[in-house]
Amino acid sequence: MSYRGMVAEVVKFKGHNGDMIEGYYARPSGNGPFPGVVVIHHAPGWDEWITEATRKLAHHGFAALAPHLYHREGAGLSPDDAAAKARGDGGVSDAQVMGDVAGSMAYLRAQPQANGKVGVIGFCSGGRHSYLAGCTLPNIDAVVDCWGGNKLGEEKEGRAEKRPVAPITLTGKLTAPLLGLFGNDDKNPSPADVNVTEETLKKLGKNYEFHRYDGAGHGFFNAPRPGYRPEQATDGWKKVVAFFKKHLGA
Repeated sequence: MSYRGMVAEVVKFKGHNGDMIEGYYARPSGNGPFPGVVVIHHAPGWDEWITEATRKLAHHGFAALAPHLYHREGAGLSPDDAAAKARGDGGVSDAQVMGDVAGSMAYLRAQPQANGKVGVIGFCSGGRHSYLAGCTLPNIDAVVDCWGGNKLGEEKEGRAEKRPVAPITLTGKLTAPLLGLFGNDDKNPSPADVNVTEETLKKLGKNYEFHRYDGAGHGFFNAPRPGYRPEQATDGWKKVVAFFKKHLGA
């Protein structure tokens, strides 16, 4: 059987407050129908690895869209420069990110190849955003949190205005199944942080599964970085694909 082809391009769509923002969109070739996945980028930004992760999901049968959450940081800036500016300003607000994720979901569902189901996956800060989206946005069918830190309200001073609510306190509103992937050598979230999140999910009777990897720290999927762990990443990606196929179809 041949590998499936794909279409990959930068698109524009309506995000938070109706702002037109960019996103990297990749889907399998053909008429579908395909389930959708919103790929929420990490703090380093809308970078090359995020586009690779988006294409990987398309390779496995999903229409994936990675919104450029730092798009508003300046017309004409490269994604790397926009990310540096956003980080210097303390990141972007949770409200803005949730608006952009909601716009991404609407874009995916509006495509003629869509099957109507949409999941979200996020890495690092995007993992936190993915968890937050699952607790605050309607009609999400599956949530994947990849080593999302700062879910317990431990944000640094001065960021409360942009991140007013600790995602863990909203867990009761989570309706979609959740997959969490974490490295046991990570410091944010630490194994203790992951324990607190799991205890909260269990106490509230949520549908979740967590997988923790020895010998892995933060960002262990990210091949260009020193923390990449190929064995753990390979297993983690298999779990992501299986989880999305189970809950979104393929």
